[in-house]
Amino acid sequence: MSEGMKKFLLGAVVGAAAVSLMKTDAFRKGCSKLIAAGLQLKEDASVFFESVKEDAEDAEAEAKQKKANAAKA
Repeated sequence: MSEGMKKFLLGAVVGAAAVSLMKTDAFRKGCSKLIAAGLQLKEDASVFFESVKEDAEDAEAEAKQKKANAAKA
C-alpha cells in the first residue's frame, strides 16, 4: 500500500469518527452550551465597553466645563 493511500484511509477513518461524534447528543449539548457562553460573553463585553465609553464622555465633558470656567475667571 502506498504512502498516499495510507494517508487517505487514515483521513477517511478520522472523518468518519468525527461525523459519528458530531451526531451524539452530548456533543450537540456541549456545542450549544459553548455557543450560549460565547454569546453571553459578547453581551457582557458590549455592556462593559459601553460603560467605559460613557465614563470617558463624562470625563471629557467635565474637563471642557472646567476649562470654560477657568477661561471665565
